[in-house]
Amino acid sequence: MSNKETKSNNKDKGFNSNAIHAGYHAKKGPVNPPIENSSTYVFESCEDGANRFASKDKEGIYSRLSNNTTRALEKKIAKLENGYDAVATASGMAAVNAVYFLNLDKYSHVVATSSIYGPSRSILEKSEFYEKWGVLSSFVDTSHLSAVGTAICPDTKLVYIETPANPTLSITDIEGVSKIIREAEKEFETKIKLVVDNTFCSPYLQTPLDFGADAVLHSMTKSIGGHADSVGGIIITKTQEDYYNYKNIIANTGGIISPLEAASFFKGVKTLGIRMDEMQKNAIIVADYLVNHPKVEWVSFPGLPNHPQYELVAKKTQMKGPGNIMCFGIKGGFCNAKKLLNNLDLITLAVSLGGVESLIQHPASMTHAGVSKEKREEAHITDDLVRFSVGIENIQDLIEDFENGFKKV
Repeated sequence: MSNKETKSNNKDKGFNSNAIHAGYHAKKGPVNPPIENSSTYVFESCEDGANRFASKDKEGIYSRLSNNTTRALEKKIAKLENGYDAVATASGMAAVNAVYFLNLDKYSHVVATSSIYGPSRSILEKSEFYEKWGVLSSFVDTSHLSAVGTAICPDTKLVYIETPANPTLSITDIEGVSKIIREAEKEFETKIKLVVDNTFCSPYLQTPLDFGADAVLHSMTKSIGGHADSVGGIIITKTQEDYYNYKNIIANTGGIISPLEAASFFKGVKTLGIRMDEMQKNAIIVADYLVNHPKVEWVSFPGLPNHPQYELVAKKTQMKGPGNIMCFGIKGGFCNAKKLLNNLDLITLAVSLGGVESLIQHPASMTHAGVSKEKREEAHITDDLVRFSVGIENIQDLIEDFENGFKKV
């Protein structure tokens, strides 16, 4: 493969330049990394095979262990997140599982954001998963730092936060949580990992490793891919040790991404910055429209001054912008919310988020249906809540679609 690794050369480049050139920068040959659609690799000799198996990187052996197309993607995303390296996975949930698998052992404890993605919570809560090994979970509103500090105990091994949270859009102060963890480590003489699900923001708007996180994960299916045509996840680490630990887990559990999917994400992420700019611009206008609509009860969007953690966005200390996702409640509750969702045309009724197309859904009956009503309400995921991922359509067309939908409410 003719390429020039750009880890050092792109050190001072801007985000869009790195999104295009990091990981693989051709000086000759194909502009994009070739898709290595092969399960296995040829050894030059027995000695060559032995040397490859003896290496930590396990490159040039078998695609479950390493694939050059996938490595180009991993290096690119690691660069965008300011990480040491990254491990791509078959889905976002494969990444979540790897984080739990590495950091939780028998009778250990995890503190997690109460309004995380439904399956990320269900895995910890349901007996067929980690509960049967005695893993205990505390789900708290991590936007309140005191709640995090109170929840951490001597058995805590992992603090897992999603910020902004899915679907409430509450924001957690990553640096603040990191400081609490470091203090708890001294008090309890233990090690606690901080892992952040950065899917909602993408590395364009937020780089959690810079604020004290030990690892970051994404569902690349969302804004990194950006076109709702591929499924994948990724874990970015701060240290070499964590990188190899996650790499081994994914290789040995089989949660790898295919080179075809890796190539799709390698292409999609190149336009992440310009897509996010356009989506944010639309989202700000839509949020203002919804706030002033007589049939809307409330709106949660980090770009609105009434958002509880607005300062983290306005000062651009943690997030460089509000993002493109919001949630809102319809007057009359779920009954009227269904009327709106069933009468939209341009806006697509579907789960997922972060793509060029605008998507709308009802978390309580869809993405978070696996969480009990009692626990949903504790996490402020009410039955009237509608989640909206704003795309790059013409803004006047989005507003017109809402207008037509609200006429049926």
